[in-house]
Amino acid sequence: MPYRPKKMERQVVGGILRRFRRLPRHRAGPPQDNLGEVVKEPERAQEHCLPKFAGGQHFFEYLLVVSLKKKPSGDNYEPTITYQFPKPAGRGPRLPKVYCIISCIGCFGLFSKILDEVEKRHQISMAVIYPFMQGLREAAFPAPGKTVTLKSFIPDSGTEFISLTRPLDSHLEHVDFTSLLRCLNFEQILQIFASAVLERRIIFLAEGLSILSQCIHAAAALLYPFSWAHTYIPVVPESLLGTVCCPTPFIVGVQMRFRQEVMESPMEEVLLVNLCEGTFLMSVGDEKDILPPKLQDDILESLGQGIKGSQNSEQINEHVSGPFVQFFVKTVGHYASYIKREANGQGCFQERAFYKALTSKANRRFVKKFVKTQLFSLFIQEAEKSKNPPAGYFQQKILEYEEQKKQKKPKEKTVK
Repeated sequence: MPYRPKKMERQVVGGILRRFRRLPRHRAGPPQDNLGEVVKEPERAQEHCLPKFAGGQHFFEYLLVVSLKKKPSGDNYEPTITYQFPKPAGRGPRLPKVYCIISCIGCFGLFSKILDEVEKRHQISMAVIYPFMQGLREAAFPAPGKTVTLKSFIPDSGTEFISLTRPLDSHLEHVDFTSLLRCLNFEQILQIFASAVLERRIIFLAEGLSILSQCIHAAAALLYPFSWAHTYIPVVPESLLGTVCCPTPFIVGVQMRFRQEVMESPMEEVLLVNLCEGTFLMSVGDEKDILPPKLQDDILESLGQGIKGSQNSEQINEHVSGPFVQFFVKTVGHYASYIKREANGQGCFQERAFYKALTSKANRRFVKKFVKTQLFSLFIQEAEKSKNPPAGYFQQKILEYEEQKKQKKPKEKTVK
């Protein structure tokens, strides 16, 4: 399962974890530990992080095995690196292990397939893993939508060809909206989205760690194609409860047993969501007025069309996320037309002309606020560096929307 950093900070690395034992395979549950902090090497991670994730770079920076080693006191265990590629580190005991791939790119399905191959070799010998990872590291990471094929030899099985395809867009990988839908109604989800769009402070309360992790992950995924750029802690440990007093934006999850401590903390402009009861314990009060009324109605109408029992998780994810993607298409989908290119190819965003291009006053008022957020700033900085809009789901929806508008105009003229 993935350790989910999601570009929350400019230089945070992506990761994906798989837990191993000597006998049957066991997949780790939702991310709720600090293994990412153990295996991170800040200087190297920052050195290799790239601003644009095109094809041609390495698949990963490190492969590490983290084992639980008993502390000298004998009372507890601590994670210890026992194996590292490309730098093998000693011959530690074969305890329960976690394999972790550290990468700048969040293609979790692709990395999961790689770890399946690692696990298959783990059952044979640690020595079989090394040549496979060496070949993988020497291969160029495919561009979005492309496939790379690796040749690998396994004793008693012979040579195998492994195809690894990078998805054109991975914004819904490892996202599950089911828990969020069970806990909250559509209007509440819309208010959470509105608060996140303006980068406010949001706290989720729940009993179970998995519910917190899944709901916060789903809430952050609604911001696509934008990425939350502030504090993001799916499960806040007791030692970090002071985070809820932080004056900067955050999205955090707190277990219900700490509810009293949270309620007694001095907090301002916080949306406090009780997932157990499906209620808001605290709010600013204007959450229903942040988004343009017409676009709010469009989102609720789309969500209210219903989810059929026969739909799988991918279809449910598409049903829930689709209206929010369409919201951004209608409000900021014209951004590329307002990036002026210099002779050297560097772009310069024309902010004033961008929001004045909107004919709806309500949409314009919202966008004037939204362009001041870190969400939009980071997005537009990447767009300024890229000469062409990135191919992906969002760009596809923009093109579809523009085509619909072209087809609609002749009909309007005919009616007149």
